[in-house]
Amino acid sequence: MIEGRYAIVPAAYVLLLRPGSGDAPEVLLQLRQNTGFMDGHWASAAAGHLEAGETGWDAARREAREELGIDDLDLAFATAMQRRRGEEAIEQRLDLFFTARAWTGEPRVVETRKAAEIRWVALDDLDALPGPVVPHERHVLERLHAGDLAPYETFGFDAAPEVERTGA
Repeated sequence: MIEGRYAIVPAAYVLLLRPGSGDAPEVLLQLRQNTGFMDGHWASAAAGHLEAGETGWDAARREAREELGIDDLDLAFATAMQRRRGEEAIEQRLDLFFTARAWTGEPRVVETRKAAEIRWVALDDLDALPGPVVPHERHVLERLHAGDLAPYETFGFDAAPEVERTGA
């Protein structure tokens, strides 16, 4: 690594959406376990790091197949989020969030060691979950529900969220 530069770790997230019984659509979330990161938190039903030479689109499709057993996702790009945790600036994350409202197959927990369960939850009722949502993912879900998710978001930096968010 060149002195003073940091490494970016890219990941793809898939937010499966379906019509809800109320005004808000539902999103499929998983309860994380045995991963070493945010275990006991609810998170995107499918997500993971990009592999060498893989696009974000390809990673999203691969993760959905590996974690949920579904294919043929009709993906739409939602946002890119640059984030970090704490004061460590050496490694930052670049998260690519995609939505899908159509796919082939019935979502199920495939990686039973890493996910305790999956659950559909209304975007306007995230507090109904029996546990917390991963904070940076909750930010995206709340902005998606509000209809003001920007193409580029940041999370974990010093600026206030309204200053961090950048529209098109």
